[in-house]
Amino acid sequence: MRFRAADARTRAIRTLAIGTALLLAALAAGLMMEATFQDGVQTLDILRGLLMFVTTGWLAWGAMLAVAGLWPMKAAARPRFDPTTGRTVVLVPICNEDPVATFARVAAIDASIAQAGVTADVAILSDTRDDMAALREREAFARLLAVTGGQGRIFYRRREVNTGRKAGNIEEFIRRSGAAYDYAVILDADSLIEGETVRAMIARMQADPNLGLLQTLPRILAARSFLGRALQFSAAFHSPVFTRGLARMQGATGPFWGHNAIVRVTAFAESCGLPALTGRPPFGGHILSHDYVEAALLARAGWTVTVDPTLDGSYEEGPENVLSYAKRDRRWCQGNLQHTRLLFAPGFRGWSRFVFLQGILAYVVSALWALFLVVSVLATIFAPEPNYFPDRYQLFPVFPDDRTREITALFLGIVGLLILPKLAIVAEAVMTGRARGFGGAARTARSVLAEVALTSLLAPVMMVYQTRAILQVLSGQDGGWPANARAEGRIALVAAVRAALWVSATGAGVLAAVWHFAPDLVLWLLPVGLPMLAAPVLIAVTSRPYEGGLFAVPDRADPPAVFTAYLAVLDGWAASASAGADAETGGASDVAA
Repeated sequence: MRFRAADARTRAIRTLAIGTALLLAALAAGLMMEATFQDGVQTLDILRGLLMFVTTGWLAWGAMLAVAGLWPMKAAARPRFDPTTGRTVVLVPICNEDPVATFARVAAIDASIAQAGVTADVAILSDTRDDMAALREREAFARLLAVTGGQGRIFYRRREVNTGRKAGNIEEFIRRSGAAYDYAVILDADSLIEGETVRAMIARMQADPNLGLLQTLPRILAARSFLGRALQFSAAFHSPVFTRGLARMQGATGPFWGHNAIVRVTAFAESCGLPALTGRPPFGGHILSHDYVEAALLARAGWTVTVDPTLDGSYEEGPENVLSYAKRDRRWCQGNLQHTRLLFAPGFRGWSRFVFLQGILAYVVSALWALFLVVSVLATIFAPEPNYFPDRYQLFPVFPDDRTREITALFLGIVGLLILPKLAIVAEAVMTGRARGFGGAARTARSVLAEVALTSLLAPVMMVYQTRAILQVLSGQDGGWPANARAEGRIALVAAVRAALWVSATGAGVLAAVWHFAPDLVLWLLPVGLPMLAAPVLIAVTSRPYEGGLFAVPDRADPPAVFTAYLAVLDGWAASASAGADAETGGASDVAA
């Protein structure tokens, strides 16, 4: 019997975290509704209280993940690797990617795996629809085989029909060729992974026959822009702590993020077939956010699914500008909202349903924050005359006005739930010595403050983008599966204005309406309205290359070996292509230079 209930420690941590988050949410809602008990029960105040409960509960839950991850996690036992047991394949699904960069990564990964003493096949699974792009993939594949000597163990396949997109791509490989392998390492086109990491993952699979999926925590590499560097810093500095908390909460019902993970092929084949949902997109059709569902299906079948944030050597790339981030977010929003169809599907574990709910709330909360602002303005407009009780206790006696006091409490609560956990992570990093890899205590603190300032400025902009995405999904607009914009970098101000003028117009409209109907709230809404007004400038400025002293990470000072190898392959291929072009033109390029 493979099924394992959550152990007592996991259940205790879950209960404490969820209970504390609910308590903080109830406290925030109670403070927000304080004026209701003074001025009579108002419908808008009740609605505000409910919105405050949900949105603060979401923030509190994130804070609880950080708190649960503050103390270090003991690294999982590293079992002995047996090279004679099990066959492994590395799967690299691609769709409209840069073939040179993608196949250069494959070459670096293949060499690193061989150096680690692991024998593994590599299957590049193409869903590219454009014939000319596919031709470039085949040319890059031929070069890959020549460089690696991978004939017979590195394979390239292009599907004629891309049913089910990425999930269907992997599923087709499992159906056709999965029986030849015991384990599959699933990567993305921008993934890099050290051979020693693959070796450790395989050894974990060999040692635990109940382990169905092992997820690593990828770190971001090759960030160039200010936004990219901030995301890279956050992924390296904050994410390990949050992921430790996640691992302690989820236990054996862990996550799958779709890449940089290893699966047991038998478990995946038995459990993870994804039927198309009835109805038309966006809520019907193929499941977009398939990874959460596949993790839930594995757990439903009794397999252990876990994440190991202590397993180093796993990497990916991140978005370089806000527009790329929002474009990716639109697809994730539709995929996560699609999970409303699965919340009550039969057989899922309770924690898997809770994970679905978290994913849904990750986007719905943005719309709820926007709705909260609207309701707060309406509540101010239609508020009855205040009925003060001078003798009653006031949490903020310096503010005689109930609305002002509530907004101040709201502000302090949000600051506490968002910033205090990050400051606690700084303290943890300093005490454990982890901060040395980020430039020392002072430099780390400055980077965290800069990252907090950046996310605070971008939060209203992303709130508008996510709210629009939710409205699009609810109105039946299918966002499809746009290609990842991995090469998009700097955005000119003119392009940013064209792309985000509607965000600025929304911010101007919000501030104008508040100035007209509730002028007392204008000052409090400036932190929301001004970033929206300045959205094009923020988008353009944060997309610029940044080489300053902030956002230092260990991987920039000491690049991973697999990344260095990837750059060497890429440079070699570029030099070869340049030499070939010169030969064809008889040195004309030199003359032109």
